Amino acid sequence: MGAAQKIEERYRVTGMDCAGCAAKIDRAVRRIEGVEDVSVSVTAGTLVVQRRPDAAIEGPVSSSVRALGYGITAAPRSGAAVPAAPVEDHDHAHDHEDYGHAAHDHSGHDHASHDHAGHDHAGHDDGRGESALAGMHGHDDAEDGELAWWQTPKARLTLLAALALAVAFLVTRFAPGLGHWPYALAMLVGLVPIARRALAGARYGTPFSIETLMTIAAVGAVCIGASEEAAMVVFLFLIGEMLEGAAARRARASIRSLATLLPKTALLEQGGGLVEVGAETLVVGAVIQVRPGDRIAADGIVLAGTGSVDEAPVTGESVPKKKTIGDDVFAGTINQDAVLRVKVTAAATDNTIARVIRLVEEAQEAKAPTERFIDRFARFYTPGVLVVGALVAILPPLLLGASWDEWIYKGLAILLIGCPCALVISTPAAIAAGLANGARRGLLMKGGAVLEGLAGIDRVAFDKTGTLTLGMPVVSDIVPAGFDEREVLRLAAALETGSSHPLARAILARAAADGVAVPDAEALAALAGKGVEGTVEGRRLFLGAPGAVSLPEALGARAHALSGEGKSIAVLTVDGVPAGLLAMRDGPRPDAKAGLAALRKMGIEPLMLTGDNRRAADAVGAELGLDVRAELLPADKQGIIKELQQSGHRVAKVGDGINDAPALAAADIGIAMGGGTDVALETADAAILNDRVGDVAELVRLARRTLRNIHQNVAIALGLKAVFLVTTILGITGLWPAILADTGATVLVTLNALTLLGFGRRT
Repeated sequence: MGAAQKIEERYRVTGMDCAGCAAKIDRAVRRIEGVEDVSVSVTAGTLVVQRRPDAAIEGPVSSSVRALGYGITAAPRSGAAVPAAPVEDHDHAHDHEDYGHAAHDHSGHDHASHDHAGHDHAGHDDGRGESALAGMHGHDDAEDGELAWWQTPKARLTLLAALALAVAFLVTRFAPGLGHWPYALAMLVGLVPIARRALAGARYGTPFSIETLMTIAAVGAVCIGASEEAAMVVFLFLIGEMLEGAAARRARASIRSLATLLPKTALLEQGGGLVEVGAETLVVGAVIQVRPGDRIAADGIVLAGTGSVDEAPVTGESVPKKKTIGDDVFAGTINQDAVLRVKVTAAATDNTIARVIRLVEEAQEAKAPTERFIDRFARFYTPGVLVVGALVAILPPLLLGASWDEWIYKGLAILLIGCPCALVISTPAAIAAGLANGARRGLLMKGGAVLEGLAGIDRVAFDKTGTLTLGMPVVSDIVPAGFDEREVLRLAAALETGSSHPLARAILARAAADGVAVPDAEALAALAGKGVEGTVEGRRLFLGAPGAVSLPEALGARAHALSGEGKSIAVLTVDGVPAGLLAMRDGPRPDAKAGLAALRKMGIEPLMLTGDNRRAADAVGAELGLDVRAELLPADKQGIIKELQQSGHRVAKVGDGINDAPALAAADIGIAMGGGTDVALETADAAILNDRVGDVAELVRLARRTLRNIHQNVAIALGLKAVFLVTTILGITGLWPAILADTGATVLVTLNALTLLGFGRRT
């Protein structure tokens, strides 16, 4: 059946916290009649189902998901035809504004202050009244952000299991005659919910889930008197589940927090006056006014007014852009200086920020869920252990007349040998050691799947502004004409005192660094689209864009050459006569070149994806020897990532802004850099806190070392089990050696994992 004949339905699912959750839901929903395809995103908390037009699936989907212990509600945009209509991108020219910040404010007030939009999440049904696992399944039913981590069902269950374990310890100390049964009872506190989830999974297509593995291991251990070990393994398993749930809930909340970039209200022109209305009520064709310092409430076209707009939240542009009649403006960007009349061109559900949110969620839905190693292995390991244990216990007595007691004893020993204790503990031990090592060095990774992904990447796509560069312009050149350099800087700084514009701050910072005493300026005035003028020491000064001043041929040629290098140019005139030029640029980080060289040495090729203008991007790219793609919107960055992936590359994306969120989510591994926004940090799989480009190579190196350690641990754990499996069948070893096989493996692989703590930075 063709794609055009499928209908897409979207659902919000609460309680998912790992790839295993997604796999269970995927398998259960695929079994429903009429379902053509299924996509589950743990991070976005979504389920997308493609169905035949004649199939009614909402009821069966909801009941199946709830039966597994998750909450589910229908999400917006359900019933959309597949393939979905492409998101329309603005045809937006990223012309670099040399110094058109004329209307920047000298009042010193904070332009960025704005009213964050309240984000009212859709309600949900947690399925507590309908699920057979209600209240005991251990999944977090509450909507993201409603509960602290310690208030969630997972946390409560883990704390209850810990309390039961402590009580069992005390009881066995004061009443040793009770044997191992206090631990068996303590184990049931955590095991009963796990077993019920295992049964539900088996009913809906996942008979050998990690819950099944844990249930069999724990029950087998109790059967041979190892209740203490069984209780501890169940407790450790619950801790891991609780931490995964907390991370998943936080990530989902961060995606939705994108909506806070939009203001709650807008000033709508209506009936000859201005009316304050909810931003979400704006319709296409409406006309709004945007005051200086306000965030723009909708995508639109400027009808009147000329001024600068900070587009960093959407395009990553490092310098505010001049906007005049006919120019596009984006929702969520900040109007810096002049009142703008804007005609709305997109409804709230389809503005720039809404599309960014949608791109992030769709990118995460498109990712195939990374299954945890033990869950993958359990598909074969668990049934294999069961079969071998049963055969060992039954066949010799039946076929050879051997002693039932002897061979049941051996069968139980094999179940204990097959207990995943070493695997359950040792693999997370390696991951935890690797993560701890990274955390001490400002390298954060979100779990084992990220480690595996980082170890395999062969392309790294960098954002420019704030990632490869410092994220702020600095004065790179001063070209005097009739004055010396210090005098040009001194007079320019006088005009910029009190301004919050990035280029103004660059001039003031250079003056401070050079020890230049800045005089007072009088009669300061901003000239829209041109620059700023004022009187200093009795002389009339102007500082602004080269286009606003007639320059001598030599000085004009120099200004053109500097602009061609991607630098922003300011011209200073004194009493109408050109006195000099100041050139500013956002330069590379000091370690950028060495950091990129380290990546290439590891067989990883870097490239640059940026929303900044082409001249500035090419200048930085040429200095660093990078392939450059410039003037990109969020959807463009995401598209390039997908093209690289389709060519067979495993791609990491490094960025620090909201505009990077879709690309961070689409990449195999998203890496947030240093001072990145909360959204970039939460959307990304890893984060670098030290603002060093070289840390990207360190992150990959640590991931590769940790992955090797995990492989060694798995080999040790399974190798010892194989040895004791043979010796048990031969009658050489029994229950206690079998216990030592598992415990010994745990000790060995834990010690091996601890070696990662000493893995350090290369000099």
